[in-house]
Amino acid sequence: MTDDPTSSPLPAVTPRGAGHRFAIYGDSCSGIPGALHERTFASVNAVVRRLDPAPEFIIFPGDEITGLTRDEAALREQWRHWFEVEMAWLDRERTPLFNTTGNHTTYDPMSERVFADVMAHLPRNGPREQKGLSYWVRRDDLLMVFVHTLWSGLGGEGHVECDWLDATLETHADARIKLVIGHHPLFPVNGYAGAYQRDIGPPHSVAFWETLKHHGVTAYICSHILAFDVQVLDGILQVCTAGAGTAHRMPEGIEYLHCLTAAIDGQGFRYRVLDAEGTVREALSWPFALPAADAWLALPAGGQAAPDSEPMAAGPVPAAVRAWRFTGIAAADGTAARQTWLSARGDGPAIAPLWIGLSGPDQRLSVSIGINPDPGRSPHYWHGPVVEPGERFDLTVALHGGMGPGGVLVRSGEDGPWSTLDGASASGPEALAVLPHWTVGHGDGGPDDRPFLGRDLRVRTVHARQEAV
Repeated sequence: MTDDPTSSPLPAVTPRGAGHRFAIYGDSCSGIPGALHERTFASVNAVVRRLDPAPEFIIFPGDEITGLTRDEAALREQWRHWFEVEMAWLDRERTPLFNTTGNHTTYDPMSERVFADVMAHLPRNGPREQKGLSYWVRRDDLLMVFVHTLWSGLGGEGHVECDWLDATLETHADARIKLVIGHHPLFPVNGYAGAYQRDIGPPHSVAFWETLKHHGVTAYICSHILAFDVQVLDGILQVCTAGAGTAHRMPEGIEYLHCLTAAIDGQGFRYRVLDAEGTVREALSWPFALPAADAWLALPAGGQAAPDSEPMAAGPVPAAVRAWRFTGIAAADGTAARQTWLSARGDGPAIAPLWIGLSGPDQRLSVSIGINPDPGRSPHYWHGPVVEPGERFDLTVALHGGMGPGGVLVRSGEDGPWSTLDGASASGPEALAVLPHWTVGHGDGGPDDRPFLGRDLRVRTVHARQEAV
């Protein structure tokens, strides 16, 4: 034990009973002696080395080196420096390191061949044309499938082969826990969208996600976008972690160098996000639980005081969750104006920092959040499913303070799977403060201010705290 806080042990997330503990980090883009990323990557490695107990294995979802060169000898020298100098601290016999391909490392057939050579320690059980590029690992009840999201034989960046993935998951159907790891996100992160460059492109994206759903995969782990981000679709997480070195390209004040200490067990997936000083910046325990239905509070129509003095979604550590269940009959076809289900504001003159309702001719669920409460700043928007005209709806909306922009969630009824609403923000509900004035069924300017145009609107709410991670 030492008094130096930069070398003292950091508590790792551990499983609850039988399970697995591990670390995740990616996108160091290093491998060049004396370059900027060597220093920043070293600061993240120093945090991983402090984890106690040490991880059983490490997942590194791509872009280890700067790469992107036609000079094969230079490329191999970057890999040599990365493994023999920058990662020399890691005993890979004791703590296996599982890597994926990336756009800096496998950008053409030559670099794919080099990757397969330098990763000769990884399994060679992938598709025949992708030996050493895609593979799977089985550790007791845990299956991890590593996919190549930019295979040159299929078209390059943003292209991924799904038949082998489907067959591998089927072969290991007895695995209690399944993770899939690749480089490119499937869903846009922080608004950075772009098929085949920033995320997996169609038609692969649809087949890819349907495969994950069909086989009950817990999470898809990726990197590529220089951020930490988590979101969910149909109950399956997408965890994007790309904070291992490229700090100068991250949005200042929003993203940061980081790594994850994580654990997975029969109860779910838990992680803490640690910055380069070892400080916990975000944490999640998935799935999260809400109180039983009889603990929810019914809200009357019209203006009212907030039911408690809790922040809307305090977070990210410790995280809080506020949820509302909305039921009713949608307005008739032809309605396009915004319709309020719930509006919440503070005491100042700014427009409501939180608004939930329907918008547009398709009557689509919409949520707006005032990320910056100063007057004159536009809110950020999230959009969800459409509500059929004249039909009954039953949707639960939740704001999870520990999930950033991915924490604006919806599910059908009381027990459907959660999904993140579509948005383009780098921030989420975590900064929403106490909003003492609530209005149900219309906006904060009176009964003629964006009223709900359907009928029988009923709203119930609950506030909860996430399980400690």
